[in-house]
Amino acid sequence: MADIEGGTPPMVVVRRILWVLVAVAAVFGVILAVGGGDGSKSAPAASAGAAIGGPFTLTAADGSTLTDRTLKGRPFAIFFGFTRCPDVCPTSLARMAQLREQLGPDGMKFDIVFVSVDPQHDRPADIGSYVALFKTPIIGATGTDAQLAQIQKEYGVYVRKVPIEGGDYTVDHTAAIYLMDKDGRFVTTIDYHENDKTALEKLKRIIA
Repeated sequence: MADIEGGTPPMVVVRRILWVLVAVAAVFGVILAVGGGDGSKSAPAASAGAAIGGPFTLTAADGSTLTDRTLKGRPFAIFFGFTRCPDVCPTSLARMAQLREQLGPDGMKFDIVFVSVDPQHDRPADIGSYVALFKTPIIGATGTDAQLAQIQKEYGVYVRKVPIEGGDYTVDHTAAIYLMDKDGRFVTTIDYHENDKTALEKLKRIIA
């Protein structure tokens, strides 16, 4: 079911309906704290923080250029995934939206960044439509294979394309959310299975 440039409108409608259903299911997934269903992996240990983060160039959902310099000046939470992700990605983004809301006015003191590691299917406009489902400002972005390889290297992100029946594929990827300070320095991660109390305390650290 690969997306094709200039696809027919009915297929676009079907895809967006599926996204809505996935986003709704994600909210319940956050509450139930279910395990990852797409082979996603844990993040590198926090002790490796000095090696996490660095220069990158991507294309944002609106077509503009997004770089590490663009994000400087505000703390940010960055997550790597893909729009067809069945579980971890929508659950994590829905959770971040909920955590931001729980922080009240402080919730807008940091950016949320979603990087698609599946450029074959996820065009910038597709990513923009996807992140809009979560009803909070999220910076969506992707890049060329070379650009994604660069940011994956800088953040120590695990990504592996896995073939599935019918000639399609899914993507195994790091499931944790990286928390960076306003200077783009790694602070810590929010693990997929971490409780909300701990996650909120970590977010408070980067916006303090």
